[in-house]
Amino acid sequence: MCGLCGFTGSVSDRDKVLENMTDVITHRGPDSVGYYKDDGISMGFRRLSIIDLDNGHQPIYNEDKSLVLMFNGEIYNYRELREELIGLGHSFYTKTDSEVLIHAFEEWKEKMLMKLRGMFGFAVYNKNDGSVFIARDFFGIKPMHYAVIDGQLVYGSEIKSILQFPGYKKKFNYRALDNYLSFQYVVPPETFFEGIYCLLPGHFMWYRDGKVTATRYFEATFEPDNKLTIDEAVDKIEAAFEDSVNTHKISDVEVGCFLSSGVDSSYVSTYFADQKTFTVGFDFGEHYNEISWAENLSKEIGVEHHTHLIGSEEFWEAVPKVQYHMDQPLADPSCIALYFVSKLASQYVKVVLSGEGADELFGGYTIYNEPHVFKTYQRIIPEKLRYALARKAKKWPHIKGRGYILRGARKTEDKFIGNAFMYDDEEKRSILKDPSIVTRPQELCKKYYDRVKSYDDVTKMQYLDINLWMVGDILLKADRMSMANSLELRVPFLDRKVFEVARTIPTKYRIAHGTTKYAMRQAALRHLPKATAQKEKLGFPVPTRVWLRDKKYYDVVKKMFTSETAEKFFNTELIVSYLDEHFTGKDDNSRKIWTIYVFLVWYSIYFAEN
Repeated sequence: MCGLCGFTGSVSDRDKVLENMTDVITHRGPDSVGYYKDDGISMGFRRLSIIDLDNGHQPIYNEDKSLVLMFNGEIYNYRELREELIGLGHSFYTKTDSEVLIHAFEEWKEKMLMKLRGMFGFAVYNKNDGSVFIARDFFGIKPMHYAVIDGQLVYGSEIKSILQFPGYKKKFNYRALDNYLSFQYVVPPETFFEGIYCLLPGHFMWYRDGKVTATRYFEATFEPDNKLTIDEAVDKIEAAFEDSVNTHKISDVEVGCFLSSGVDSSYVSTYFADQKTFTVGFDFGEHYNEISWAENLSKEIGVEHHTHLIGSEEFWEAVPKVQYHMDQPLADPSCIALYFVSKLASQYVKVVLSGEGADELFGGYTIYNEPHVFKTYQRIIPEKLRYALARKAKKWPHIKGRGYILRGARKTEDKFIGNAFMYDDEEKRSILKDPSIVTRPQELCKKYYDRVKSYDDVTKMQYLDINLWMVGDILLKADRMSMANSLELRVPFLDRKVFEVARTIPTKYRIAHGTTKYAMRQAALRHLPKATAQKEKLGFPVPTRVWLRDKKYYDVVKKMFTSETAEKFFNTELIVSYLDEHFTGKDDNSRKIWTIYVFLVWYSIYFAEN
């Protein structure tokens, strides 16, 4: 895994600027540094050596050196592509997957992308015409950001590289704050930095003559094969996943595996006999500590298991460091746990496999049960009456049945914006000093729902999560937290061949008998104990709710909520009342409190000096 950055055109003290942009992402690749410079472009690179350790240094060139490549990621079918390209007359000077990309680009241009199997973010510079081609992988496993400043392109694996460019004048993006408060992350392509954008997954872009044009080359669409039997579906999942895990283990260094109590990482770990697995937990009872589950499974499958118990002080002290590495605030507290398990793994290996993507592809989130849960209610109770009941229920205290009436009133497109829904538009208007920035989060989701009008509700939810939640939360934290510890994280569920199977699984086998990810669990059951394969989805539970009722951490958050920064954005009396209600046990506001707290911590790192 690596990091890259660069800019076109000229700038004063160019060498120092490029060095600063590259140095700030040293954590992405501490093994070596590489540069390329000519009159048209300056390119920087940090390398974490995984394949062809001795000769895989970048930049990488084609035969006549007219094309220059810098690449972050792994191409798992590079050997097959290499043989094909040699047959077409290309000559190679390394055995690395990076060089396959430069020759593939020379041979097939944009069409090369659909030949790849892997995760990637890369840039190719053409010396002859001064163009720059940048691409991001199918699902957004690897990041890519860019800005056009005074007609020149500036790009980087992380935003912090672009912030080092002297032509960029840092300015806060209020639109990002609006959607962050609803989604708990910044919805791409927007970022919190005005003028800096995220290249969307499955897209490539060209920079020519001072202009950027982005094009989508891949879309994760579903086409269920309703003729499949459950046994056929399970067979296909098992075969594709086994092939993917074995492919993702290709490396010239040791590969380990994250292991929680859930089915996803546990299924991956069954292919790691006699190798290393890693788990972290909290000392707050079994609900917040998966270590014992993981240890028992490790004994059964025969892996060397390593654990770390995260202390309360340790967790809270890490919050600023984690938000620095995230580049943008992410109110998912599990990203901090992911930081610690990455830190643990990095002491033993350079590469780990993890279970991200299984829920989105195979229907794993508990909320995907909702269309079935509300089916009868919505059929019996007319829509107008459902909305009338919901308006009344909204004023009730948080009693049993209130949530059912609220969520049952609306169609999926009106209520589901992803796995996190922090603040609705009415709540945002009440807490923000400037309510004019407020929009309905459903408006942002509409363009995705409009593309899948023919899908059933479960598949609509999956499609939305693949395009928003998975990109803005799941894969962002996976990349940033692993890279913060110079660790390469691979995700075998998010493999093109696995997806080709997942997209054909009928909805009735994704959600069945009240069980999420049903067909995938049946495949895992062939390799795992029943208790693990059928374990309910928990995510990565973090005891923020408990901490925020501890006077020590209540005071930490209250200090931030009454700070000058908080006064700049929020009606502080109201957000402090949320905190007080939670502290006294009147209500559980932990997620909303954490969302604002994380934003304020992040802002103090990136904008406090402005």
